[in-house]
Amino acid sequence: MVVALVSVLVALQLAIVASAQLKPPIRIGVLTQSWGPTPAVVGLREGLRELGYREPEDFVIGVRFTQGDVAALPSAAREIVSQGVDVLVVDFGEAARAALHATSRIPIVLIGGVDPVREGLAQSYARPGGNLTGVAGRDLELVAKRLEVFRDSVPGLKRVLFVYDATSPRAQAELDTHRDAARRLGLELVERPVRLRDEARRAFDQVRRGQVHGIIQSYSVNLNIPELAVQSSPRLGVPVMCAGLFFVERGGFAFYGDNPHAAGRHAARLVEKISKGIPTGEIPIERNEQIEFTLNLKVARALGIVVPPAMMTRVDHVFQ
Repeated sequence: MVVALVSVLVALQLAIVASAQLKPPIRIGVLTQSWGPTPAVVGLREGLRELGYREPEDFVIGVRFTQGDVAALPSAAREIVSQGVDVLVVDFGEAARAALHATSRIPIVLIGGVDPVREGLAQSYARPGGNLTGVAGRDLELVAKRLEVFRDSVPGLKRVLFVYDATSPRAQAELDTHRDAARRLGLELVERPVRLRDEARRAFDQVRRGQVHGIIQSYSVNLNIPELAVQSSPRLGVPVMCAGLFFVERGGFAFYGDNPHAAGRHAARLVEKISKGIPTGEIPIERNEQIEFTLNLKVARALGIVVPPAMMTRVDHVFQ
């Protein structure tokens, strides 16, 4: 199968700096399984500028994104490494694992998405070891609250569709967490395990209007499941609680979770430490403490959803 990879990776052909302290411009390669530059990358760029770094004099950023194709991450990681970057920035566990397999030398900075210690990507928060540090995400920790916000924002929400990749150990952990949260919140989780892209598409196509009241995205982009969820929303007439801001902008109803922009700004400080020669494995992993609740009011109106005033007061950002 031909993999469509969209690349805006800056071709950085200079050799790796031999000294421990990086010389400007710092060459930052970003690997993401998203469909374009993410809010975390925007935050990283802004964070570096706030620290006094100028673009492109002091740093340059190139992004390789694989449009939801997890299988393409390893080759994309190897290509970024071959470009001679000084720092490799990744999001989510799949991208981080691909980066760690591609290099044991180049510093890797993880921005959100997962708990790197729980995922086995780092030894500890205080001393990660190896060549990875970053800003930890709390996806699984926030599942119950995300479902609660979804329930309280959509009057009459009872049955929630959850399509997940049955081959992914991480998705299994997601499923267990969602099951427990749904039971405690009085929701029915309509589970649809899938293993192939075509199977994922059929899982959504087979759902009929009225069978579910909402869709909750899996955090994993495996099998294009998040995109299929948003595409199914108008046909089914139900809202989607998204796993990332990217999908709210493209037709999702809402997002509740770690603020990715803030995580990117935090990560800028870690990149600065690396640039000054501090070994990556000795830079403590930070936690992103900022939570964001984003709502797409245009989608809400199109679906006939009147969000209760009490929930509107909790919204941090609104798409009109």
